Amino acid sequence: MTETQEPTHEGNMTRRKVVVAGGMAVAAVGVGGAAAVNAFAATRDTATAASRAETCYTLTSESVEGPYYIDADKIRQDITEDQEGVPLTLVLKVIDAETCKPVRNAAVDIWHCSALGLYSGYESMSNGGGGGGGGGPTGTPTGTPTGEPPSGPPPGGGGGHAEPTDDKRYLRGTWKTDRHGHVTFRTVFPGWYQGRCVHIHVKVHVDGTWTDAGYEGGHTCHTGQLFFSEKSVLASAEVAPYSTSTITRTTLDEDTIYPGNGHEGGLLYLAYDKRHFARGVHARLTMGVAPDETHDSTDSAPSPSATSS
Repeated sequence: MTETQEPTHEGNMTRRKVVVAGGMAVAAVGVGGAAAVNAFAATRDTATAASRAETCYTLTSESVEGPYYIDADKIRQDITEDQEGVPLTLVLKVIDAETCKPVRNAAVDIWHCSALGLYSGYESMSNGGGGGGGGGPTGTPTGTPTGEPPSGPPPGGGGGHAEPTDDKRYLRGTWKTDRHGHVTFRTVFPGWYQGRCVHIHVKVHVDGTWTDAGYEGGHTCHTGQLFFSEKSVLASAEVAPYSTSTITRTTLDEDTIYPGNGHEGGLLYLAYDKRHFARGVHARLTMGVAPDETHDSTDSAPSPSATSS
């Protein structure tokens, strides 16, 4: 499968630095030999170390929990159940933002809507839609709501927690980070619904205990949301069942929750075959958290102060 890495400002800057560095190294060989090359290498290593140190002292953006969270209800990595959609592998790495060390044995929750915009546990409150309308997003979506406004709390945004209305639990799950701080989930590419761009909710819990019943105690050190590029969402709209959605899409730039700061605000790194999107998508991100702090949720606007990769 031919993979395409979503272009980012950070990635472009890195490539430019590599090109410049390569040119400098060649020049150094020509004029100063091995000594110049070694001096350049030492400078590069020092700059890299300084960059990593700076990265470690920033936190991944906090965001609103939204009304549809169900606490650690399913301890599992594969949260797909019987849901249709493009396979999505999500790999998250949790690190201590101050030390850059991996956060081990943390409990990571994720939850998101189905390909047609419905949340399990809250199907009657969700405002997704589909079924033959051919209303998938175009290249110039407006984000303007259509039809009757939804009842209940704003989906995926603030407004406080809502009690579940059914016993379904698809596309929800909790799993623990390994000794490297990694956690992997298998799910489907999320759909969209009225008023929000495509996203996944995430929480990180620490200082608790893993038992036969699941995860107990501890506190929540991060509450956030993960986002997808416009190109990937448009690619999903060409594939069933996303292509049957009749809901007007809100773009990433139009979304009122996304902080607009790229990977620092939860924008995922994506890899997929543009010609065969339906085969699957691989998503990844590193989240810097403050393990000693508590961030259950907030109804204020997200602050663009984060670093992720």
